[in-house]
Amino acid sequence: MDNAVEIAGLFKRFGDFTAVDNVSLTVARGEIFGFLGPNGAGKSTAIRILCGLLAPSAGLARVNGFDVAAEPERVKQSIGYMSQKFSLYDDLTVEENLSFFCGIYGVQTDRRPERIRYALEMAGLRDERGKMTRLLAGGWKQRLALGAAILHDPPVLFLDEPTSGVDPIARRAFWDLIAGLSEAGRTIFVTTHYMDEAEYCHRLALLYRGKMIAMDSPRALKESMQAPSMEEVFIRAIEREDAA
Repeated sequence: MDNAVEIAGLFKRFGDFTAVDNVSLTVARGEIFGFLGPNGAGKSTAIRILCGLLAPSAGLARVNGFDVAAEPERVKQSIGYMSQKFSLYDDLTVEENLSFFCGIYGVQTDRRPERIRYALEMAGLRDERGKMTRLLAGGWKQRLALGAAILHDPPVLFLDEPTSGVDPIARRAFWDLIAGLSEAGRTIFVTTHYMDEAEYCHRLALLYRGKMIAMDSPRALKESMQAPSMEEVFIRAIEREDAA
């Protein structure tokens, strides 16, 4: 199976602190892959490495066939990235934000109207295109940020805590958008600390203190841990890790 992401023996150290500790995995094209874990587990650090924003301390990481350490700019050009903090401009309209980010991402001028239309339709923002971004509710701002991240039609999307601070209904609607992008062939790599969101991933890795302590589909993890929910899976996996 063709892989969009490949990681082998990945480490990231900050002085004496190890934020990512010997992580290895592969993510297939079109897969929704989740990093699940509490704050400080190493999820965001790993994502920043995969996006070419941080150099690994050791190990190999490849995204779309590009080495993140040797070819970080090639990686950045081939991915979409959405951070956990809303990063668009509140003093621009929805459509002005999309137009601005078309320029940032180097979308060809003749393709920009088409890509903006696509982003508006995908995010359900067509009727909000002229609204000032600061007037959007939190869930709609996240939709706009996702639309901006796919303007240049990247094959892989990295979403770092994309629904943090958003109400449960808006979070579910956002995950419907993610599922649609996956069905269209895009690979989605997402971090979350919401246990219910793990159910929407095809596979996920549980991170704890920088280490990957379990990885499989949500159903397989619940079966192997004999747990009724992902929250219970995570509790039992942490208990097993601490005992070891």
